[in-house]
Amino acid sequence: MTKDPYAIRPNPHDPRLTERVSGIDQTGAKIQTSVTVERALTIFLNSQEIVTAMTINDYPEYLAIGYLLNQNMLLPDDIVTGVDYDDELAAVVVRTKRKTNYEKKLKKKIQTSGCAQGTVFGDLMEALEEIKLPNAELRTSWLYRLAHEINTTPSLYLEAGAIHGCVLAKGDQPLVYMEDVGRHNAVDKIAGWMFKEKVSPDDKIFYTTGRLTSEMVIKTVRMGIPILISRSGFTAWGVELARKANLTLIGRARGKRFIALAGEDRILFDQDLAFVEEESAKHRRKAAMHDE
Repeated sequence: MTKDPYAIRPNPHDPRLTERVSGIDQTGAKIQTSVTVERALTIFLNSQEIVTAMTINDYPEYLAIGYLLNQNMLLPDDIVTGVDYDDELAAVVVRTKRKTNYEKKLKKKIQTSGCAQGTVFGDLMEALEEIKLPNAELRTSWLYRLAHEINTTPSLYLEAGAIHGCVLAKGDQPLVYMEDVGRHNAVDKIAGWMFKEKVSPDDKIFYTTGRLTSEMVIKTVRMGIPILISRSGFTAWGVELARKANLTLIGRARGKRFIALAGEDRILFDQDLAFVEEESAKHRRKAAMHDE
């Protein structure tokens, strides 16, 4: 029996995350299908309410920490004294040794291009120019093996759809696989896990099923990860920001194909494409098909 490479991965059989719903199909026949459950989660930093997010709520503590990190409200060197989650109140409180007050920042709200209406506060570019991403290597053999492993991992997407996935990897080994109704939530959960587990971003790869938007690029850069890969396409601002930050940006990674639009110097072409299989139709996602 082989060891599971994931520290965390989706559990499509968790009864909290999907519901069975009755309906009819295109022929009028009665059917039952699984649908993803979304819940409201209110995030507090110390005594201040920050945001209410719609999420599947499988890892509320990681989501709260990661969200605050990616909003630059929780600093990398902050001492977190506690993370308290109350299921009945649908709230999570992150407590820090440092006193915090973000009243002014909360007044400046930007709705992002995230499919589940992601929100960022304050200056979208805040602290981004100060970050220098590490030198790293991406072998194409890693990319193909990683994509195959992720696409064949049991997931909520394959069970019920209506969800995005993000994976943190090292080389061709996936480490953490998070899913959520918004890709920004999945990113934040991974950021929260990295913070709590004190995981270095220097040699990591970030893989997402969602579009490579400005929000995805900014969050990846803020996490200090040098390589971002997606099954889906790009936005112009996402590409511009990736080039400014020297982030390796790879999109439309399906089967044998991918396109790199930033940070190409990190890529080592070591894979013979004759030995790479095309992607099975079973594992195709709606976003990928629309991007053909």
